[in-house]
Amino acid sequence: MKANRSSAFLVLLLLMSFLLQAQESEKEIAPVPDPKSFITEHQIVNGGKTIRYKATAAETYLKDDKGEAVASIWSVAYTKTGVTDPSTRPVTFIFNGGPGSASVWLHMGLFGPKLVKVVSDASEDDGAAPYPVVENTMGILDVTDLVFIDPVGTGYSRVIGKGKVEDYWGLMEDARSIASFMRQWITTHKRWFSPKYIAGESFGTTRAAAVANVLEGGGQNMALNGLVLISQALDYGGSTSTHNNITSYITYLPSMAATAWYHKKAGSGKSLEEFISECRDFTYNSYIPALYKGALLSEAESRAVAEKLAYFTGLDAGYIETGNLRILMPRFQKALLADQNLAVGRLDGRFMGPEIDPYSDGPHLGDPASYQIGAAYTASLNHYLAKELGVEMDRPYLTSNGAIGQKWKWRPVPEGRYWEPSMVNVAPQLGETMRRNPDMKIMVANGYYDLICPFFDAEYTFSRNGIDPEKVEMRYYEAGHMMYTHQPDFEKLIIDIRQFLTAE
Repeated sequence: MKANRSSAFLVLLLLMSFLLQAQESEKEIAPVPDPKSFITEHQIVNGGKTIRYKATAAETYLKDDKGEAVASIWSVAYTKTGVTDPSTRPVTFIFNGGPGSASVWLHMGLFGPKLVKVVSDASEDDGAAPYPVVENTMGILDVTDLVFIDPVGTGYSRVIGKGKVEDYWGLMEDARSIASFMRQWITTHKRWFSPKYIAGESFGTTRAAAVANVLEGGGQNMALNGLVLISQALDYGGSTSTHNNITSYITYLPSMAATAWYHKKAGSGKSLEEFISECRDFTYNSYIPALYKGALLSEAESRAVAEKLAYFTGLDAGYIETGNLRILMPRFQKALLADQNLAVGRLDGRFMGPEIDPYSDGPHLGDPASYQIGAAYTASLNHYLAKELGVEMDRPYLTSNGAIGQKWKWRPVPEGRYWEPSMVNVAPQLGETMRRNPDMKIMVANGYYDLICPFFDAEYTFSRNGIDPEKVEMRYYEAGHMMYTHQPDFEKLIIDIRQFLTAE
């Protein structure tokens, strides 16, 4: 009886295994639907000219070595119609950062034909719908076509068929997929002779530098004409505020000073530029030596540095000295306006959010510079896609995807190759790419009140790493990470980008 039962159990296991394999096989050979595409015609006044253009919101399938579709990249392209020779018209590829963010912010905040407007002075939350959406009359469609890209896992982009997210959710994996999309788009639209640019924001600048490097290989060398880096994040040593990361104490200090000046906690009687210049000098000449001297500082020296840091940051000198002259950004956010029970934003220090818990190490509600505008951007993008571009999809548009960051691979080298974990730094790649492509120029847009990708880090990064300073334009704006949410800076930024793209 026991033998019969064992035999029956074995047969059952084999049957279950067979059924599971059959289901998996059926899953693998399930047909991939045709990519969706939505095309509409529009016109707009940009650069004082009436521009007629085609909007193409579409899926582009990436294929593996066997020619099977494994990923779907969602993009929205705006291409000028009636162009005599479109092969030589400039095209700019645009994406945001994260990793895990769709291109919604640059799409609806800066470059797109329609923009959502939030309160320019960062004084109010965006509230609930409806939101003001206006025509972008300062746009640049008169000088370049625009292609907004959502990386895999964001927007409507996803893996399909036998595709796996692991093949896309990583520093170089992501760069290769975007480079593949760009080559495919350029080839399909016969644009290999077009001047080609990338505009990225935040991690999107990390991606931009990596993509520019990847585009040099793969048997299809594609040289770029330029990069627009908005709130750059190339060397993460200068944009990661964590304990014992000395570089970050240095790079964040001038942004803290700028934010303290904005909230009238420091720099009284001085212009913002004067106060920042003074802070730069102190950082280079006094603060850096003090940090590296560490416990070798005398009590008098430590007290003197603490008092100077208090002068620049608006924080209490005793508090700073107790913290060993090291100010972590979350603590600065919490401490600057503690007397008003407010915390300042991380993406933009102009924003303020209420604090209920006085003891949390950083704003406990999250970043007010994010949650006070996020709903407006999300709703407006979805409304715009459906109403203006006629998009109908069977899944939600993900403006952000937290699952991506949790699984992201930061390795800059392939699996199996030795790599000792370190801060991400794609700046040397950018320096190498610029040396091999002398025509590639760079514009870096910095927000004074950006407390996540500080402007001083941009200066620190671009003054080393083999980058040719003659080909780099530094621009500064009196707002934060998304400086275009501040109307005066939106206007200044779009003019600067126009000049950058049209300069000979």
